[in-house]
Amino acid sequence: MSVMERVENETRAHNVPATMRAAVYRGVNDVRVETIPVPEIGASEVLVRIDTCGICGTDLKKIHTGSHSAPRVFGHEMAGTIAAVGAGVTKFAAGDRVMAFHHIPCGTCYYCRKQTFAQCEVYKRVGCTAGFEPAGGGFAEYIRVMDWIVERGLVRVPDDVPFEQAAFIEPVNTCLKAIKNLNLAADETVLVIGQGPIGILLAALAKRSGASVLTSDLHARRHEVAAKFRLDQPIDAATEDVVARVKNASAGRGADAVILAVGGNALIKTAMDAARPGGRVLLFAQTQHGDATIDPAAVCMDEKALLGSYSASVAIQDEGVELVFDGYRKNFDLTQLISHRFSLEQAPEAIALASNPQADSMKIVLQP
Repeated sequence: MSVMERVENETRAHNVPATMRAAVYRGVNDVRVETIPVPEIGASEVLVRIDTCGICGTDLKKIHTGSHSAPRVFGHEMAGTIAAVGAGVTKFAAGDRVMAFHHIPCGTCYYCRKQTFAQCEVYKRVGCTAGFEPAGGGFAEYIRVMDWIVERGLVRVPDDVPFEQAAFIEPVNTCLKAIKNLNLAADETVLVIGQGPIGILLAALAKRSGASVLTSDLHARRHEVAAKFRLDQPIDAATEDVVARVKNASAGRGADAVILAVGGNALIKTAMDAARPGGRVLLFAQTQHGDATIDPAAVCMDEKALLGSYSASVAIQDEGVELVFDGYRKNFDLTQLISHRFSLEQAPEAIALASNPQADSMKIVLQP
């Protein structure tokens, strides 16, 4: 690093303000934009100025159910610029463009050895915060990235990739993990129920396996967005029989794999009915505990496998990152999934829209 670059980095670090704006969770359905201190960093940590942070369904679940104590600052689909680095940080410098995973596993425990990383106790610790109890922090101007995240979960973003694209790295990883769990083959038929941003990502990644992919949703507008990702077998769930369409497309068998990308349990039966005997059903959006009715004979006699996939996998981190970066340069421009961009001051409006999706709303992002 040249003397001029070193001076520039030090100047950037010294220009960090003492306070910042943040969307603070104060209780169930209560998020307020407030002025709070910029988090202080310690040795081996970095401070990141957030450019873009997506609103994820898990953020909304926490806000609406009170599953986490208040106060907190949520948001984890984030990318921005390093504003300051702590002592001992050598791989990054102020001014670097980055995205940060908020969970990274230990790599040595039983669950890590089995590559079930989301069950690792270290993974369950959140390594990014805007203050208060660590909760991601992306709904703020600055976040503190802790040492184990800096070491293994901070990703440098190339200059030719916009922050909006880089903010999709974490959700793309979660979707890629799910698709790999299904072990799809090129001669298979896949149904993805739900064509919100996550459903489209899952369907687009499934199509990369060579499988024939059908998508269902209630809103025609969402199918129009999905078509930009070469998803060309839409099912209008408002007017068509989804199960019948899938069987018609698979010689009467049903789908080899069904992915449920819609929260709640109401569509689990549809997913099971749409799967062929011996097929697989993957629950992706069922993140709340509760009762669900499942026909046990469909699992036993029909040999249908019921699977789950949750959160990201460090084992495919590099693959997912390259997919997002290279995809922007080619035919996987994920910024096409963004329907609404809000300032941080508009965070309550953004959260309200994300909580009550409309026909024309897809990925909603905050841009402090």
